[in-house]
Amino acid sequence: RWIKFEEKVEDGGQRWSLPHVPALPLHSLFQLRTCLQKGTVLLDLDAHSFKEIIDKVLSEHPEDTELQPELRERLAALLLCQPQHQTTKSLLWLLLELSLSPCRGGHSTWPWLLHLQCITTTSLPFQLRNKFKKKVPPGAEAAHIAVGEVEFLEKPFTAFVRLRRGVALGSLAEVALPSRFLFILLGPQAKVKAYHEVGRAMATLLTDELFQRVARQAEHREDLIAGMEAFLDELIVLPPRKWDSNARIPPPSSLPSPHRRVTTLPSDKQWHSNRDMAAAGNRTGLGHSGSREELERTGRLFGGLLKDIQRKAPWYRSDFSDALHPQCLSAVLYIYLATVTNAITFGGMLGDATANMQGVMESFVGTAFAGFIFCLFSGQPLTILSSTGPILVFERLLFSFSQDHSLDYLEFRLWIGLWVAFFGMVLVATEASHLVRYFTRFTEESFCALISLIFIYDSLKKMLSLADTFPINWQYHLDNVTSYSCICNFSSPGRYSPCSWMGGYKVALHDPSLLPALFLQPSAAQEKLSRTQCLAQGGHLLGTSCQYVPDVTLISFLLFGVTFLSCTALKRFRSSRYFPVAVRKTVSDFAIILTILASCAIDATLGLETPKLLVPNELKPTNPGRGWIIFPFGLNPWWVCLVSAVPAVLVTILIFMDQQITAVILNRREYKLQKGAGFHLDLLCVSLLMVVTSVTGLPWYVSATVISLAHMESLRKESATLAPGEHPEFLGIREQRLTGLAVFILMGISIFMAPILKHIPMPVLYGVFLHMGVAALNSIQLTDRLRLLLMPAKHQPDFAYLRHVPLHRVHLFTLTQLLCLALLWVIKSTMAAIIFPVMV
Repeated sequence: RWIKFEEKVEDGGQRWSLPHVPALPLHSLFQLRTCLQKGTVLLDLDAHSFKEIIDKVLSEHPEDTELQPELRERLAALLLCQPQHQTTKSLLWLLLELSLSPCRGGHSTWPWLLHLQCITTTSLPFQLRNKFKKKVPPGAEAAHIAVGEVEFLEKPFTAFVRLRRGVALGSLAEVALPSRFLFILLGPQAKVKAYHEVGRAMATLLTDELFQRVARQAEHREDLIAGMEAFLDELIVLPPRKWDSNARIPPPSSLPSPHRRVTTLPSDKQWHSNRDMAAAGNRTGLGHSGSREELERTGRLFGGLLKDIQRKAPWYRSDFSDALHPQCLSAVLYIYLATVTNAITFGGMLGDATANMQGVMESFVGTAFAGFIFCLFSGQPLTILSSTGPILVFERLLFSFSQDHSLDYLEFRLWIGLWVAFFGMVLVATEASHLVRYFTRFTEESFCALISLIFIYDSLKKMLSLADTFPINWQYHLDNVTSYSCICNFSSPGRYSPCSWMGGYKVALHDPSLLPALFLQPSAAQEKLSRTQCLAQGGHLLGTSCQYVPDVTLISFLLFGVTFLSCTALKRFRSSRYFPVAVRKTVSDFAIILTILASCAIDATLGLETPKLLVPNELKPTNPGRGWIIFPFGLNPWWVCLVSAVPAVLVTILIFMDQQITAVILNRREYKLQKGAGFHLDLLCVSLLMVVTSVTGLPWYVSATVISLAHMESLRKESATLAPGEHPEFLGIREQRLTGLAVFILMGISIFMAPILKHIPMPVLYGVFLHMGVAALNSIQLTDRLRLLLMPAKHQPDFAYLRHVPLHRVHLFTLTQLLCLALLWVIKSTMAAIIFPVMV
């Protein structure tokens, strides 16, 4: 049987082989061409049953080889017999059959051998319960190939039939499908292998997309011959004894597009076919061409913004209905935890940089509000907003400048934000986003690689900092285990004399080396004090094991590594060989959530005090000295509102570059986005949010590259119905607004979810961050080109650009990109990080 690739019944006759590329003898194709030239060809036959088809085929036989009435009856009786089908059964059904008949005899190895009963006009039970039907694409039609040898024929009997419309031929097919084509080849004995190969050749032709088009449109026998000649023109011949003809060639991971192939069609239909193929190519060729159209200048104020609104408005309702899929639930939970972790991390660093004028609470409230508004009204709702490193550097510099010149930081920042919003509106009005079309892949990859490396570096840095919080005792020796202790001491710390009080008794110590073992024996009441109680009563901890918590550090690194590896492995489980497709897809879609739940269960089982996710539980500013509304006048001189325009220009450039580079990355051609981009509309939303966040003293937000890429990757769509041997086809991204809205709604109510979230260990979330960074890094071409530097030429993958660009130029391009990336990293690590987007 064939859908796209050939499958054979194995010698045991109980199972189908793995799908493979059919290998045909060249002579069989020539014999097939002869059959089409000399045999019966019926095009657009109007018939409604298999018996009617056979009657017309036998009556339309060429006059020079007219069949005798008796021979015609025997052929009709033979062709109308029910063929045997090797049905695809479920595992439970096979186990049931095995238990009922453990010693059953062998069956025929040829599924086309004929039974004595006739073909029924209705579907048989085996057709209805056949699992193979799930592999058949919707709208498919069947073609039947009947070949064999019979003793009563002296010459071959050949017929090719195309029905006017698809007709259900009862139990003829393995599954209940409408049939369109029929090919019959019966001949004298002793040539069954040759007939079999001719039948395989016809089946292979009918699975070829271009020959299908020819066969459906052909009006004469010559059109079929021309289509076959075109097939032969593309044929590749393998020389004998240079390969094993019994070897089965596995299906390739990707197939060439039929639009790139050239075929010979009937002259009056070739132009129409080319036009249809071009139209199909235009429908599927999304990406840079679409982006150029979205970024064309209209020459009118806000012309680009109006076009973005007109482009996105028809999709607005579907932006909510398209989210009704279980995959979106997984994306919401995944991105929510990533956003919460990022908000806590950034909020803590921002609090340290601004003396808690902005902190974790402001980060939570700002992320929830800005993200919700952006997802509701933006042009690309799959974008996730977050604060970024350059903004943090600017906030630190601005706070230091305000302290040095006795200026109120929040009021100064308010005026800068208002100016940035004004400049952003000017950029939207003048369609400045059209400059995005000049961003090259070099720029996109450099920016994405740097942000990904920052995610990887920060996750590793956070984990290494645990060794400071929960230090490992590198001086631990098993032989000295009796000398390790930790007690509560109420004497002055750091003052130990040769005579010390030990639980009310005065003891002289002449050997200081005995101090760890003999120092301060506590009273019974002191022994019952916990660490918290001891510190609360004014005591301090004394001993060599007070700061020694090796289990916490060890289990934290184990959780971190297990989380990263599990996320990676479960994401790849979709392409595994184990379990049915539905199970693999579900596990892959919920990979991050399953990993987090499993890691939390391990942590809870061990019961160690690993660092947990701490969420604010009160809605109030981090610094009690500030409110939720910042007033523009009263604390700074009047001229500050004018001077603020100078740093606002720098922040505007920073936000414009950061936002638009991320937008270009998210709207790449390979994501097959159908609803278009909205560069001007996105910039407008970010500019207006600058006003609100500045007035309320919340952090400023811009697109987060890595989290946004993770959001899109979690919403990948792949073909559900797969032909045997066919790899899942990437269909695009599930474009909608609901996942982003749900993420930021959950972000807003996280304050009330603190009792639940406090059970999630931070090392688990750092492992998720590492997975996000590595996944984003693997999504760019730079990573592939870096691997090429370490590969000998004969082992390098067959990338398209290696066929057209010399290898030394590829390596030169890669090294140049690495040098620029290193320069960006140096800039990012200094106070000059504020100009980092401009350097990109």
